[in-house]
Amino acid sequence: MKIVRVEAIPFAIPYAKPLKFASGEVHTADHVLVRVHTDEGLVGTAEAPPRPFTYGETQESIIAVIDKLFAPQIVGLTPLEREVVHARLDRTVGNPTAKAAIDMALWDILGQAAGMPVSGLLGGCTDRMRVSHMIGFAPAREMVAEAERVRDRYGITTFKVKVGRQPYTDDVTACLALRENLGPDVELYIDGNRGWSAAESARALRELADVGLLFAEELCPADDVLGRRWLVERCPVPFIADESAIRAAEVTREILGGSATAISVKTARTGFTASQRVLHECEGLGVPVVMGNQIDGQIGTVCTVAFGAAHRSASRYAGELSNFLDMTDDLLTEPLTIEAGTLRVREGAGLAIHVDPEKLARYRQDI
Repeated sequence: MKIVRVEAIPFAIPYAKPLKFASGEVHTADHVLVRVHTDEGLVGTAEAPPRPFTYGETQESIIAVIDKLFAPQIVGLTPLEREVVHARLDRTVGNPTAKAAIDMALWDILGQAAGMPVSGLLGGCTDRMRVSHMIGFAPAREMVAEAERVRDRYGITTFKVKVGRQPYTDDVTACLALRENLGPDVELYIDGNRGWSAAESARALRELADVGLLFAEELCPADDVLGRRWLVERCPVPFIADESAIRAAEVTREILGGSATAISVKTARTGFTASQRVLHECEGLGVPVVMGNQIDGQIGTVCTVAFGAAHRSASRYAGELSNFLDMTDDLLTEPLTIEAGTLRVREGAGLAIHVDPEKLARYRQDI
């Protein structure tokens, strides 16, 4: 079975509620649907979500790099030749979500060919994950109202709170309000997207000492090497490296250098193959892992839960699997459902991603 064609289809679906955070805000899912076709008729599907304020990719750049560089280099290979595929893709620097989508589409093909779910091929630890919901910048009362709505409707009891505003007191106020209103049984952790300085982060953590945070993520820039190490030494909870530690080598650097004590794994930027390398590196170093969210649509969420549920260490904590709830629509024929605070792995061979052709025709941007 050979790869014969790679499609990169731009589509755009508005968010009903934009997500706002320290490094940017997202109003529309301007994503790319990636399809890898084979000569036996099997088609692998994945989603590439550009985040120009984090990785420099745009919808246009993802399409260009796939069409002009990546597709010509992998057509003619088999889906089993993943190492060859990655060696060729890695000749081009950056472009993480474009590479990740191709990788996940290849795993989708392998699962279909074997008649097995990808999650089973990856490890098959469990069939579901607990869900964490991200809450973006808003007045404290609105953030509390959103958390209460999501908890009451979907049973979600873990919340990732976006922080990093100036002044930092707005975020402290919001976190205190969330704890007061949600009670002690709800898990809260914060993500600064590098918005604070190390000193501001330390002050905020002191003021949040009674909130009982689960984690703190990317509160200050990793480029502030000494400040970051100083902060991590004083952080009372595991400090997650996210965008500062994408590859396994970067995980080693950040952990051994004292700049992080936990890692966020995002299949949207490392696919399944590189995500396993990151995960295994974390297991070897003895640091916890959280399955992160790239503000994915439902296709990306299918991939995240498939990977997270496949591994013991990745399924230990709630995964960030719910931000598709803020989109006005999606592409799947059968939408994902969150029940009792959990999301199940999709049943069926491969990733079991079935795109509704009418919805794709409605939202695609290239016709």
